[in-house]
Amino acid sequence: MFELDTELNQLAVIRVVGVGGGGNNAVNRMIAHGVRGVHFISVNTDAQSLQLSRAEQKMQIGMKLTKGLGAGANPEVGKKAAEESRDELTAALKGADMVFVTAGMGGGTGTGAAPIVAEVAKELGALTVGVVTRPFTFEGRRRATQAEKGIQELRKAVDTLIVIPNDRLLQVVDKNTPMNEAFKQADDILRQGVQGISDLIAVPGLINLDFADVKTIMTDTGSALMGVGEASGETRVVDAVRKAISSPLLETSIEGARGVLLNITGGSNLGMLEVHEAAEVLNEVVDPEANIIFGAVIDESMKDSVRVTIIATGFDQQPAIGVAGRVVNVPSERVVAQPVMQPTMQPVMQPTMQPVMQPTMQPVMQPTMQPAVQPQPVHPPMTVVEPTATGKQNSANDDVDIPHFIRNHRR
Repeated sequence: MFELDTELNQLAVIRVVGVGGGGNNAVNRMIAHGVRGVHFISVNTDAQSLQLSRAEQKMQIGMKLTKGLGAGANPEVGKKAAEESRDELTAALKGADMVFVTAGMGGGTGTGAAPIVAEVAKELGALTVGVVTRPFTFEGRRRATQAEKGIQELRKAVDTLIVIPNDRLLQVVDKNTPMNEAFKQADDILRQGVQGISDLIAVPGLINLDFADVKTIMTDTGSALMGVGEASGETRVVDAVRKAISSPLLETSIEGARGVLLNITGGSNLGMLEVHEAAEVLNEVVDPEANIIFGAVIDESMKDSVRVTIIATGFDQQPAIGVAGRVVNVPSERVVAQPVMQPTMQPVMQPTMQPVMQPTMQPVMQPTMQPAVQPQPVHPPMTVVEPTATGKQNSANDDVDIPHFIRNHRR
């Protein structure tokens, strides 16, 4: 008799890799929050910092290069350390279906090593998602520049990238909020995304979503938005959707998204009209041609509340704008050679050639305009009509265009 195997080992394998000090701290806070269904790995060049990690798996990279003393805020050292330990990273990530790479950008290990970790994960065929922070402005221009370079390198290596500017934390906390609590809010973006995807895969739904749906939305899609919203009351589903898509900490807005995964979890009283309202809210802000994949899960423990998980991607997939510019420019270049343009161009050119001698303007303009009107000009038209790239005529042909009595006068 055929039996459906629903053992956990048949589910997609998700690994979360914290790289560097910031990434390790994010992993520790996620573990403390009780995130389930994923495997945590801490990666660092600093042996002492690595001892503080609560991850199941700890990896010290670049031991020969750094001797366990860290990267010294130098991204190049972080990169070389990861390259040195590439085989160990490959072994740690092998078999993963999805890998989250998290780091604080701007320092040495996270900035330099995170792109290498992501590259290894992608080479192994895992769906690879980067979740990183930008440094505070007060940390200085050098750190900001390093962070930007690291983000661009990471963007090349991942399927999807989520960037959280630390400056946004200053907008959502008051001055009495402890620093650790403030950073927890940034970590919530990662935690909610990881837990939301883990639940999508592990919990069977009334309208089921699986890992293949997640891959469809997130593979090679650039910037992303991940959010979870929970609400109760008469407009609970709409409120939950708005909470999920309106995080003030993210650089990316959901407007214009081309791929959206929407999952709604609620009690047995979850209504079809509520689901329709949620979809309407999304349709108002995403791209008209967006691919929206929808799922619904009945969870009696939710009672009168609903939880909405949203993953939105495809913001970077804009049509090329350079083609239209070239189409417009080509006719404008051709018009230069048209007869109707000659009277406009020549008065501009001639004063440049003869700025002082007023009488020279009329004799010069007459032969210039004739080739534009007459089919058989006296002088070759190319010497009169065609300006050089700088807008001036060729000085070698100046005397050809000037009448004989004026040339004698100039001499």
